[in-house]
Amino acid sequence: MKKRAEILNGRTKKIVFRTLSVILALLIWQLISMKVGMELLLASPFEVVKRLFSIWAEPAFFSTVFFTLLRIMTGFLLAFVAGTVLGFLSHRFKAAEILLWPYVITVRSVPIASIIILCLIWLSFDQLTVFISFLIAFPVIYSNVLTGLKATGSEMTELAKLYKVKWKNRLVYIYLPQIKPFLISACSTSIGMAWKAGVAAEVIGVIKGSVGERLYDSKIYLMTADLFAWTIMIVVISVILEKLFILLLKSVYRGVVKL
Repeated sequence: MKKRAEILNGRTKKIVFRTLSVILALLIWQLISMKVGMELLLASPFEVVKRLFSIWAEPAFFSTVFFTLLRIMTGFLLAFVAGTVLGFLSHRFKAAEILLWPYVITVRSVPIASIIILCLIWLSFDQLTVFISFLIAFPVIYSNVLTGLKATGSEMTELAKLYKVKWKNRLVYIYLPQIKPFLISACSTSIGMAWKAGVAAEVIGVIKGSVGERLYDSKIYLMTADLFAWTIMIVVISVILEKLFILLLKSVYRGVVKL
């Protein structure tokens, strides 16, 4: 009971400190906004919150969010599947790891703006967001899965081979539990990255009906409150989707390991 009370105490303190840090950040923002004295240059927190509440009432709001959400999450899910499968393949066959190495390094190193501009030449606007989200998330998931598999104890795998444990059982009871923390960490990082890159692609490509187009319009027409409101909306949606996907992944893990 005492230990549980200490844990709850620690969580309460964490929530209080985080809340205070947010309040302090908003206060600093308000003071800077008042110092600037021009909503056009820097909208106040009050104006941004007001815009956040009014933005929901716009007819195209949900279709705009769904348009971007569908494409970014499609790209991420494709990266999740490809990164996991190719991670296992590279662990099993060294040649596959060597063949994939230059592509993974290139995607990690090349600036995202350069990739988006190149893709604008090769791909249609409908494909752009999906491909960019995939491209950014894939190396993170692939590298984490491969690192997790390489960290698997050689003694355990040797014993499994010695006793001729079926591949399915090895996968469920050795490899999947081993890569779990690596996979969760990869998903936690890559979902946010996919959202940032996907929306950036929409802004650069000015893709009609997307969140990126709304950000671009906010910049063109100097609607600073809209720019902040849509940015906050992107962060909130990204965080919610990340938490939901991690919960789903953990739930799937619990079901698979019990098989």
